[in-house]
This record gives sequence, C-alpha cells and structure tokens, in this order.
Amino acid sequence: MIRSVRELPTVPGVYRFRDDAGKVLYIGRARNLRRRVQSYWVNLGDRPHLARMVRRIARVEGVSCDSEHEAAWLERNLLEHSKPRWNRVEGGAEVVGYIRLATGSKPGLSFSHTVSGSLPHFGPYLGGLRIRQAISGLHRVLPLQYTVSGDGSAEEFGRLFGIGPGDREALARTAIAVLERDPAAVATLRAELVRRRDRASAGLRYEFAAKVQGEIEALDWIVAEQKVAWLEPRDAEVYGWADGVLVRFELRAGRMCTWTQRAAGEATARERVAATPELWRTFAQRNAELAARLLKVTS
Repeated sequence: MIRSVRELPTVPGVYRFRDDAGKVLYIGRARNLRRRVQSYWVNLGDRPHLARMVRRIARVEGVSCDSEHEAAWLERNLLEHSKPRWNRVEGGAEVVGYIRLATGSKPGLSFSHTVSGSLPHFGPYLGGLRIRQAISGLHRVLPLQYTVSGDGSAEEFGRLFGIGPGDREALARTAIAVLERDPAAVATLRAELVRRRDRASAGLRYEFAAKVQGEIEALDWIVAEQKVAWLEPRDAEVYGWADGVLVRFELRAGRMCTWTQRAAGEATARERVAATPELWRTFAQRNAELAARLLKVTS
C-alpha cells in the first residue's frame, strides 16, 4: 500500500490516482477518504477490473469536502469534464434535481428536473429518491399543501392539522429558511422529525419509523454544506498554497470542474491566494495542506 494513504483524512471527499508518469488513472468519491482508498489494497472482490489499475498507482491525491453531498457533486463535475481510463461513466449515477416552492392556489413543494418559470427553486441536489424523501419530510412538518380553499379533501386535511390559508405564508417562510440552510430552522424541523420517528418506534410502528428515518437522512443530505454546484452560474478561480504546493480549483457556470496542483513558491502563489473568494478560502487552504502532506510522503 502507498504510504501516503495514511495521510488521508477520515472525512468525505474525492480521491485521484496517478501513475508514475503523472497520468490520472481514476477519480472516485468516499464517505471516509482514508478507509475507501485503503480498500483498494485490501479487497477488490467486487471490482476485479480495478486490480490491474492498482498495480499502476504511483501517487494518491485527495480533496477533503464539507459533506458527502459536496463530494458526490465534485466527483460528478470532475468526471463530466474529463473521464480517466479506469472510470466507467462520465459522471455520477444520481439524478440531478431541484425543489420548487409554490405558494399560490396550489401551494407546496415539488420535485423538478430543471429550473423553469418564476417560482422559487432550491438546489441543485443529487439523487431523485433523496430529494423526494426530503420533500416528504418537509411536508410532514410543514403541510403547505393543505393551506388551500376550494378543495374539499385538502381543506378537510387542513382542518385536521389545525391549519388553513392564513398559515400559508408562515409555513412557506419556514420551508425557505430550511432550504436556505438556516441552522435554527433546520435543527427545529429535524428535531420534530426525530420526535415523530421515536414516537412511532415506541408505538411499535416500525415501518412508519423507518420511513421517517429515511426522510431525516434525506433532509441531512440536501441541507449539508455544498459549494461545488450552484444554482447561480458563477465563475471563480480558487487557490490554496501550503509548503510549496499550489492547488487550483476552477469554477465555471456554477460548477467546480477542474482540480490541479503543482509546485510553486510562496511569492508566486500569494496574489492568486489573495484573489480567492472568501467563501472558498478555508476549503482551498485545507486542501493545499493535504496536497503538501501527501506529496511529502510520496517523495
């Protein structure tokens, strides 16, 4: 096993293998970077096609991400931009989707494959099932779809929940706060889902408890920090420098699509690092330090 694997953090991220000529062999993502990369030298029972690749790995590189969702997006973006030989597909298998909020005569949250019309959209997110489970969890606590008038069955459900058209605005504001990742709003809604799950479990309604648990996990997925794919089509150059290694990430049309690293002196790197947007500085610095550690052990 390559010694640098032990320098990888035990956090979500993306990893990249290179051969001794510097050519990229494979890009992957992981919930736990160190454990995932170590597995290539421990057990390839379900991936025999990768055994020949492993014998060619000369260097491991990694990006530490702030969530599994961010790692999933970064892997997808990198593979869509450039697919190494040993990767079988250009991007991830997850469906890309958005959550659309309607507050008119048919209020509620819904899944959308694209952004269209004037209604507010949140995302993008990966995973059609997760997005729909998250919507189910939001509706469970914030039943916007029942704040209607003129629809007999929906109005009846609204009366059962103790809500009506007058509650629509407040429920919509709370949904927006959750989808915009307001910590207090997310914590409150999540706590209510946990309460309902635990109550169902205590009442031996295990199937329902499992359903709510799935909604909790989906909520965690969509509200997790994620900067590498934006609804806003921004461009940016992101640089980090540590111990002679300059790491560069390129953001185009809202997607982080390239990741490179090279040797550079501090004077060369200073201006680029200073121009990096504030949002990205911690991410870039952390990954420059990781790149420097991995390179040092490999050398």
